[in-house]
Amino acid sequence: MISVNVRDNVISMTVMGQFTLDDYKEFEEAVLYGIKFQGVVNLLIDLRDMLSFSLDVAWEEIRFSRQHANDFNRVAILTSNEWIAWSTWVNRLFVNADIQLFDDLSEAEAWVRQTASEPLAE
Repeated sequence: MISVNVRDNVISMTVMGQFTLDDYKEFEEAVLYGIKFQGVVNLLIDLRDMLSFSLDVAWEEIRFSRQHANDFNRVAILTSNEWIAWSTWVNRLFVNADIQLFDDLSEAEAWVRQTASEPLAE
């Protein structure tokens, strides 16, 4: 199950439990809406409560990322899972965005909402 929130050019998604292909399609719709009305968008993805996901979700994520490689500015991912961290590194090959991993929600939110004129946090 997921929860999606759109505010300005930031699309936030929280995954709870099993992450299904239907969930990912719902997220895609929100992203496409944001791209249509905001142009380039920022993503805040909270995977701390995700229990599992299927191979079809992983494949769809790669496909969607490749199609929209230039539509993202910043992607903040909240996780402590090493497998997710590794897959984030692989996804950097397909997306022209600044992707950062976080453990703390407030830090992730602050970073993803920074304007383009502000220096990136190290």
